[in-house]
Amino acid sequence: MDSHTLMLRELPNEERPRERLLQFGAHALSNAELLAILLRTGTIAESAVKLATKLLAKAGGLRNLVGMTIEQFTDIRGIGEAKAIQLQASIEIGRRLASARMNVAYVIKSPKDAADYVKEDLRYLDKEHFVVLFLNTKNHVTGHETLSVGSLNASIVHPREVFCSAIKRSSASIICVHNHPSGDPTPSPEDVEVTRRLSEAGRIVGIDVLDHIIIADHTFISLKEQGFM
Repeated sequence: MDSHTLMLRELPNEERPRERLLQFGAHALSNAELLAILLRTGTIAESAVKLATKLLAKAGGLRNLVGMTIEQFTDIRGIGEAKAIQLQASIEIGRRLASARMNVAYVIKSPKDAADYVKEDLRYLDKEHFVVLFLNTKNHVTGHETLSVGSLNASIVHPREVFCSAIKRSSASIICVHNHPSGDPTPSPEDVEVTRRLSEAGRIVGIDVLDHIIIADHTFISLKEQGFM
């Protein structure tokens, strides 16, 4: 264990992220400086800013911190369990803020509205998650549910589970959404087949499948707009 940790107050003034935040605002700080404020201390060999820079390099960028575990954080010299917990809690707060919705009815008027509703929950996941949005007759979202996790195919996403949940919620229609961890939203043959089967089942039970949205990192595709339904 190091006999001394390098505190932020021991840095030269121009390298103190707290003081820079007070003077210029949080938006002026780099990702490493913001993380350094959370870390508070570095090690005898490196400042908190340098430790934060090392953390970002190991993660492969800020967005990849979202999926890091406590064990992955503590693998980095200078980050103990307490710091790892603080980092993970801060990341989760940020994730929840990003996906927070006003306490009013959310209306779906376009594929973008559906994508915006769930994209912050899905875009960083490393497995495919199939989510169904339940809508009333005015296209207000009355709820949503993750019905499967894993590669999308007809055996995993079965119309029975999808429409059982929709019927329980007295839904007038649904929108299906899933993510592509690869970052490419191009629909696979399995995506198209699942969409076809769900649309047919929806016509039978009287619950319209309005769209199937595929979420990637910074974009999305509507299978309806693409002519697949």
